[in-house]
Amino acid sequence: MQQRYVGSSGLRVSRLGLGTMTWGKDTDEHEARDQLIAFCEAGGTLIDTAAGYTDGRSEEQVGALLGDVVRRDDVVLATKAGIWRRGQERMTDTSRRALLDGLDTSLRRLGTDHVDLWQVHIWSDEVPLDETLGALDAAVGSGKARYVGISNFTGWQTAQAATWQRAVPGRVPLISTQVEYSLLSRDVEREVVPASHAMGLGILPWSPLGRGVLTGKYRSGIPGDSRAASPIFASFVERYLDERSRGIVEAVVRAADGLDWTPLEVALVWVRDRPGVSAPIVGARTAAQLKGALTVEDKELPPEIRAALDDVSEVA
Repeated sequence: MQQRYVGSSGLRVSRLGLGTMTWGKDTDEHEARDQLIAFCEAGGTLIDTAAGYTDGRSEEQVGALLGDVVRRDDVVLATKAGIWRRGQERMTDTSRRALLDGLDTSLRRLGTDHVDLWQVHIWSDEVPLDETLGALDAAVGSGKARYVGISNFTGWQTAQAATWQRAVPGRVPLISTQVEYSLLSRDVEREVVPASHAMGLGILPWSPLGRGVLTGKYRSGIPGDSRAASPIFASFVERYLDERSRGIVEAVVRAADGLDWTPLEVALVWVRDRPGVSAPIVGARTAAQLKGALTVEDKELPPEIRAALDDVSEVA
């Protein structure tokens, strides 16, 4: 798998990342192992998790497999802090105390003394930005994180945070932003993408397959084993089951038929090769689903098909 630099930094990652949001819940330890083996055998290096995924069990599963399935030094390990869950309640806290305590907890779960990329999972109006960013500086200064980034920031939030880090001597620059980005979700192109380009941040798209909708599996209904059929994830998927999304999915299916590809491959290659993108984060419930995404390495969309998909998915 080809490697790309993350933004203007010296960090190189595989141009697809492995997402682990379902590990420890919908994805058990055996499926997680099979996913990691398939990903690494395909040349993948970027593994993305978060303290808030499945109450920390995602990090625990990643940590259990590191050193067993793959050498720690052979992967780029990324995690996030700022969002936690207590039972069904979602908690957010981007204070210095919460972030640095969370990083220590993440390192224990992951069984390592550092992460390669540590990301603030969410913007907060409750905590001064300088305090949040100061925690990133402290993490790098202590050696517990090699690089730092942000996730789910708007355009102005991205620009403000990145500018602050570059303007103040001694601060650690941000290198990445992780945001939802797909043919069904192009709003980030208005402000987040331009801000990222201007500030030298690499873009790590999450849900690059439109929360699974771009695979085409919802064209004739909701499969019983899909996320849309799950009480937990149904609302997560439903926003892309509208008329506009159906039109985009049909365009993807037509393109796939013409190329003899799968709709998944068309949608994933489209976002992988957007300007500024370092690596889409691909999350799969099973190893079989993941292997369907690992087939895209040698694929490139013809310009005329890319232009047609751009047109049909353009944000009004």
